[in-house]
Amino acid sequence: MKKIAIVAGGDSSEHDVSMRSAAGIMSFMDHTKYDCTVVELTHEGWHAICGEERCPIDRNDFSYTLAGQKRNFDFAYITIHGTPGEDGILQGYFDLIGMPYSTSGVLVEALTFNKYALNAYLRSLFTDMPEGVPQCHVSDSILVRKGLSRPTDQAIADRLGLPCFVKPNAGGSSFGVTKVKTLDQLTPAIEKAMLESDEVMVERMMTGMEITSGAYRKGDEVVCFPLTEVALKGVEFFDYDAKYEGKSDEITPARIADSTRDRVWALTQHIYRALNCYGIIRIDYILSGEAGHEKINILEINTTPGMTAASFIPQQVRASGTPISEVLSDIIEGRL
Repeated sequence: MKKIAIVAGGDSSEHDVSMRSAAGIMSFMDHTKYDCTVVELTHEGWHAICGEERCPIDRNDFSYTLAGQKRNFDFAYITIHGTPGEDGILQGYFDLIGMPYSTSGVLVEALTFNKYALNAYLRSLFTDMPEGVPQCHVSDSILVRKGLSRPTDQAIADRLGLPCFVKPNAGGSSFGVTKVKTLDQLTPAIEKAMLESDEVMVERMMTGMEITSGAYRKGDEVVCFPLTEVALKGVEFFDYDAKYEGKSDEITPARIADSTRDRVWALTQHIYRALNCYGIIRIDYILSGEAGHEKINILEINTTPGMTAASFIPQQVRASGTPISEVLSDIIEGRL
């Protein structure tokens, strides 16, 4: 039986969500095929959680010792939201020790974690779309770095308009994000985002229906799951409360035209292949304009999406009719 490390935790604000994702993945796994152990990573240490025991991980080979016996893993299923599991650092470590893992490689993880750099790459990618793939649009944005001079608040507002969004550039989308409506809110919003990342992206607001598209690689095929529509309840954007505290309705499949669904799927598959992704990713979009002929705007790419009971991907996999244990097995076996 293959031994699987479900690697969770990390040092970002999303540590607790990551641990809940690990519990979700543990419940989804086919335990007739895989012996799974949650491994929690923090700055205080790396530990395999073995019942009531927390066994230190030997970072030379990612093993641990329990009851006097050394135990090794065959595969790492990474479900850390934020550093070091979503920015390429952990992937580089696993590459060095020869441990197969569930996500894309170092370059893809580092690029998709940096929102501003990703947007620059996507603008280039979208300038020459192949036949059958719809055009996609990237919102204008400005990068602000801690300790360096930046445009004035007025200059930012003149370029991007108000309202606009302020986000940590290297981080998730649950913490440190502010919808800025007035000029006097801009500096406090940037300072808030700086608590999560030394770089902050200020972005022109996109309006329309928010949808999210999950996908994974099965052999040579990029499989897309049914799309989810996000309908907010009492909040202005998809923040932590909307994601995890019931402040949104998540409708799967999304209430959109079949032609729109097919265009989004084609775009998701194109981005997945162009980036050379692996494992489950989730791409968030904003659809604007006339129903059935919407303009597709890209919002974010998430390469280690949440796997809690409230997360999109488990909902989408259930709607697809494919057992989620089968999806996880495809990902594991594709690398072993």
